[in-house]
Amino acid sequence: MVEKSQKIVVVGSGYVGLVTGACLAQKGFEVVCVDKNPAVVKKINSAVPPIFEKGLDAVLKETIGNGRLRATENIVEALAGSDIAFIAVGTPFDGREIDLSFIKAVCGDFGKWLSETASRPVIVVKSSVVPTTTEKVVIPLLEQLSGKKAGVDFGVCVNPEFLREGNAVSDFSNPDRIVIGSTDGRSADQLRSIYKWAGVPFVVTNPRTAEMIKYASNSLLATLISFSNELGNLSHSVGGIDIKEVTDGIHLDSRLNPVVDGKRTNPNILTYLEAGCGFGGSCFPKDVNSLIAFAKTVGAKTGILENVIAINERQPGKITELLKHFIPNLSGKKIALLGLAFKQDTSDTRESPSIPLTRELLREKCDLVAFDPRVKGEFNIIPGCEGLKHADGWKGAVTGAEAVVLMTRWEEFREVTEDDLLALMKSPVLIDGRRFFDKNKFGKIKYAGIGFRPL
Repeated sequence: MVEKSQKIVVVGSGYVGLVTGACLAQKGFEVVCVDKNPAVVKKINSAVPPIFEKGLDAVLKETIGNGRLRATENIVEALAGSDIAFIAVGTPFDGREIDLSFIKAVCGDFGKWLSETASRPVIVVKSSVVPTTTEKVVIPLLEQLSGKKAGVDFGVCVNPEFLREGNAVSDFSNPDRIVIGSTDGRSADQLRSIYKWAGVPFVVTNPRTAEMIKYASNSLLATLISFSNELGNLSHSVGGIDIKEVTDGIHLDSRLNPVVDGKRTNPNILTYLEAGCGFGGSCFPKDVNSLIAFAKTVGAKTGILENVIAINERQPGKITELLKHFIPNLSGKKIALLGLAFKQDTSDTRESPSIPLTRELLREKCDLVAFDPRVKGEFNIIPGCEGLKHADGWKGAVTGAEAVVLMTRWEEFREVTEDDLLALMKSPVLIDGRRFFDKNKFGKIKYAGIGFRPL
């Protein structure tokens, strides 16, 4: 049963913070989201998502409409009378370590609040931070600035998120586990109480272990992708081997894909055992690189993870290699790019494989035209991508093109047929960067995909 009396504050209204706040409000809590950007605050209070995330618009309309959720720029006003306060600000990786400046700034506001409140609130670190950050940075700062003792006068917990962009609302509302890291049982119990509705296993541990669980989870998934890509590249080099058929065979291993009541369960983990043009987004590249950098500070080796990143950074270049196999001189050739977001069902282009590919093809002086259902001209502010053109639809992008490259698995691209390409393109070449299409349905044109080279 939801304890509606608890007031929750979420500082940071990006993918993690806004989804967390909106979904907790949907569960019956009074939630205030804090963001320094007035445009973001205005949109939230108008029930308009400032980001594209499937299902978020409906949750905002419901929770803003019934008064359970609101947003503000005023963190002092938001924190007054709060029981639980989440830190959900960004922790970007600067090439050497994660940037904790946003977290430290929030701790400054929290320290002043804690010094004045007579209650015993719980501070929850939702942002992704490397192991020991909460114990060595967050808690000392809060204690220093408040003059109070963590675990006695206020609680501190780590509660990592496991939200997939494009599925974040569903993932929050239907979690497979809740991880809580805390130095005292009372704080863990208070945080646990707001997840009573979840009905899933709780992993209650210390803060540094909770932090490691988050990084270990993302590193495993990234490793599966790079493993598949390395085998795909090997299959391409050998020839006559289709990595999609290889991974389909792997997927039938009952240890990965159990049979229940006579049917394969086809768990989502199998989607990470597929070859493609590489992973992107705000989590995998940042988290794996952050863990590698952190490991160096404690003298640990991370050979596997370093190779995961190296393979991923090379992967978009495989697309250019495939293109040049059919069109050795790309200068002046119209190339259609289908998909700019790093994955389907999101407008996020952070670390998207389409970025290095776009830069490379523009350097080759291609006439490059893209279509993405959610990403438009804003892509052109990315350095090196200024010359990219945009079409209103996929047909406009491929018309008159000499090659089309699929980079994002948008469902609407399933309507692309061989007859369409034959009718619209000059001399059709299809490069399947995600192995999205059935190659057997494109036998009349030149088709190549990651992990496939016919003999």
